[in-house]
Amino acid sequence: MTEQQTQSKIIKDLEKRGAWVVKTIQTNKRGTPDILACLNGKFLAIEVKAPTGKLSPMQAVQLGRITTCGGIAFAAYSFDQYLINIDQLFI
Repeated sequence: MTEQQTQSKIIKDLEKRGAWVVKTIQTNKRGTPDILACLNGKFLAIEVKAPTGKLSPMQAVQLGRITTCGGIAFAAYSFDQYLINIDQLFI
């Protein structure tokens, strides 16, 4: 599955869960995660990668900044990994 296909599945799942969701395309901050959402009152940021992909140093920094500010941020290397993370975080 391509990154774009995984992103699409994640967005659809988040919307089914009642989240407000934005797919970022181009931003003024390097390393901004691919998907930004608000779910159950919590800010969520997800960087989607192919199974063999790697986070850039700036992507890792941005995920860390979001976490430091109280948001939830993680990288998802597959739809199944996203489901595990989201279910653990929002049960």
